[in-house]
Amino acid sequence: MKRYIVIVLASVFMISCKSKAVAVQNTDTNEVVAKKDNKVIEKHYDNKLDFKTLYIKASAKYVDEKQSQNVTAEIRIEKDKQILISVRFLGITMAKALITPTTVSYYEKINSTYYEGDFTSLSKWLGTELDYSKVQNLLVGEALDDLRKGKYTQTIVENLIRLEDEKDTQLKKAFFLEPEKYLLQKEQITQATENIMLEIKYADNKVFDQGNLPTSIEINAIQPKGKTDINLNYNNISFNEELSFPYSVPGGYKKVLIK
Repeated sequence: MKRYIVIVLASVFMISCKSKAVAVQNTDTNEVVAKKDNKVIEKHYDNKLDFKTLYIKASAKYVDEKQSQNVTAEIRIEKDKQILISVRFLGITMAKALITPTTVSYYEKINSTYYEGDFTSLSKWLGTELDYSKVQNLLVGEALDDLRKGKYTQTIVENLIRLEDEKDTQLKKAFFLEPEKYLLQKEQITQATENIMLEIKYADNKVFDQGNLPTSIEINAIQPKGKTDINLNYNNISFNEELSFPYSVPGGYKKVLIK
């Protein structure tokens, strides 16, 4: 996928690469085993945003080992129903993605291509489970996984509560919460056998009537092809407005087939 689409969805795609090259290192330091707080996950979800629609205008910066690109992104969310993301450069729409719980559609201008499919085929192609909730959670600062459905080892790392998935799998997941309001500060997904690590950091939380929302998201991905950094900064935010979700593929575009 081209960099414009990467900005839209790469943060949940980065763990899918298959080849081997760059070594992944554990960056955690000063780990302390603390008394377990059995209410930590419940307290975290006390911060869950309560909204019907969310409109975000953001600046985005994409950096890899070959290039750097600054764009703007317009994000429209109808909670649990649909997400429309438009990526623009110099005011020109370079890519659009419409995501629902059952479908994923996007088009990009550079190569005049588009994709229409579902999460089943997309997940199979990427090599990792992907769904609507993960994309929505990423954008609103919630853990990619539903923490209420898992079991986690609890430690203190750099004054943050770390919840590490107890599943003995090749895919390691850790979630870091600050100890005051239990807001998500960071999450890490590591696939050591494939030399892949994804780290998402959340900062600059703002309090709205609907709850807390981070306004800065930093995504760092290490994969065999190198390192990719994506920074999203939310400049304008509004809740519960009447939103439209216009999406149509321009004429003459070629469909991308995923096998």
